[in-house]
Amino acid sequence: MSFGQGGPPQQWDPWKPNSQQPQQPQQPWSGDGGGGGQSPDWAALADASEARAKRRRLLFIGGGALATVAIGTAVAVAVVSANGGDQASPGASSQLPGATDVAVPSPTGTVPSFAPTSAPPPLDPNDFIASAVKDKAPLSPDILFPGTQLTMGGTVYKKGPTADTGNCASAARATLPKALTDNGCTRLIRVTYTKDDVAVTVGVAVFDTQAQAAKARGQTDGKSIVKSLSGGGVKDFCSGAVCRSTRNALGRYAYFTLAGFTDGKDVTEKDKAVFATGDDLQEFTFRQIRRRGEAQASAAAQAG
Repeated sequence: MSFGQGGPPQQWDPWKPNSQQPQQPQQPWSGDGGGGGQSPDWAALADASEARAKRRRLLFIGGGALATVAIGTAVAVAVVSANGGDQASPGASSQLPGATDVAVPSPTGTVPSFAPTSAPPPLDPNDFIASAVKDKAPLSPDILFPGTQLTMGGTVYKKGPTADTGNCASAARATLPKALTDNGCTRLIRVTYTKDDVAVTVGVAVFDTQAQAAKARGQTDGKSIVKSLSGGGVKDFCSGAVCRSTRNALGRYAYFTLAGFTDGKDVTEKDKAVFATGDDLQEFTFRQIRRRGEAQASAAAQAG
């Protein structure tokens, strides 16, 4: 049977390139459904449309799977690139050294030893005020008793006259001159402070050694007193009246106080203000001598 030119008709595939739909003879169609015309084969057209939709769904599903694989590959490549070219690949993990490949020092190995060291002991301030050999800092009434007033606690004392002599006995009374002279006193510094009608004179006797100062202090008694120092607005006091005195020593220094009233009254045990004044000045003198040793010890330590 001959089909004319071009051979037998090919089946039409809407998804195959160059596939053409066979021409169907046109049938006259009557709009009113009657007469001699034939109506379209609606069932055949529905089957063809269903086949085309099914193929389209299969194509979309297959394309989506390929796209998912492609995206996953791109993400994997991006992750590897972000980790840097010097990162080990998964296959290289088996090449990392195991725990037995790490060199661990043996507990029986030689432990380095160091010679024991210790910081030098701090310099003792007492060493610098114990002897004239080390006690080289400047010394004067204004250095030992600086300023124009003194505050101890809540009490303010006004600084009065000062004196400095190499003749220690001339600034002492009763049994004190002998104790100072016999033990080699080289200098006696005095200063007076006042508060209201109470005045106190502090005397600091200087010796060459701590032993001399201690011995002189040991030879004093209740009658060993320093002369009161008046002048510069301070009235004479303790010249004939009973006054309160103290005696102490620190390093190569022996220091004394004499406190009384500027109006000539005798001091009694009830006069707490006089006792407090003498105690304050005695404490301040101790601190000043101590600070003298601390300052020289600190300077010597810094000098090395």
